[in-house]
Amino acid sequence: MIMRIIKAIETRLPLLLSGIAITLLCLASCSLSTLVAGKAITGLVRTQLQPTESKLDTAKAWQDEIKTYPFIKDWRDSLMKANALRDTFITSVDGIKLHAMYVRANPQAEVTAIVIHGHTRSAIAVAHLGYMYSHDFGYNILLPDMRASGLSEGSNYTMGWNESKDAAQWVKAASSLFSDSTKILVHGVSMGAATTIMLSGDSVNNNVKWYVEDCGYSSITDEFKYLMNKDYHVSKASIINYAVKQAKKLYKLDFRKVSPQDFISRCKRPMLFIHGNNDTYVPTQMAQKLYDLKPEPKELWIVDGAGHDEAFKVSPENYRNHIREFLARYKAE
Repeated sequence: MIMRIIKAIETRLPLLLSGIAITLLCLASCSLSTLVAGKAITGLVRTQLQPTESKLDTAKAWQDEIKTYPFIKDWRDSLMKANALRDTFITSVDGIKLHAMYVRANPQAEVTAIVIHGHTRSAIAVAHLGYMYSHDFGYNILLPDMRASGLSEGSNYTMGWNESKDAAQWVKAASSLFSDSTKILVHGVSMGAATTIMLSGDSVNNNVKWYVEDCGYSSITDEFKYLMNKDYHVSKASIINYAVKQAKKLYKLDFRKVSPQDFISRCKRPMLFIHGNNDTYVPTQMAQKLYDLKPEPKELWIVDGAGHDEAFKVSPENYRNHIREFLARYKAE
């Protein structure tokens, strides 16, 4: 009997040792993957919230914009020659000096377009939209450098949270720059679109009559979940919670508050939603989600073949026409 037991142990020993080894390897692997994931999350948080110096280089920004949209160069140069492309500054509610470029319409216009740029960009990156509103539509334009971008101060982005408060300050500035009665359209791209949505659902100046949001995200936690899953194949809630903690620890930003979907239902003004159906950075279904949450009046245009922030590039004439028709349908009082 004893010999049979000994023999059985000898027979199973390699399997037992193998099992122990696999368990130890799994534990080591889990610890390593957790460490790697933690570093990846911290890196992603820093990438999202803190720009590099190159992102503040306005000369390079003009080069990039002109390379993509060559027609911008002659327009910019003619404005600068006439001293019509001007700078203005305001101070944010938390004491940050903010910059914007502006152009007065000639002849005088009753509409002002405020165009808000996206993540890791500056006002120069939406100069093509400024051209559309100024050159094609004949509007006044105001193109702000959002905090930590271009010539504006600030050490980090807040993904729309403080930016929406800054945008409200720019709305007031537009009324002072152009006219107390100017009718304002706010047009945001990517992070600027999230900013626009959050502005639209907050208490805002009555002069704002329309909103255009192009490729904005439904919430920053939704966006982080999507990016972590797409880039790192991680979807656990604990990982997202870690990102939330890191943002709060490093930048004093509560990601859970940065949620355009929580603001959109309070917007009563007309809003045009634009999104590319090939967007792999902010998925197209986020546009549908936001559109569904927004009360009327609203319109949704999904641009065939457009990636993130590519709707104008892919279909410039349709872009102009959709906005022109949208504004004509919802005439301001």
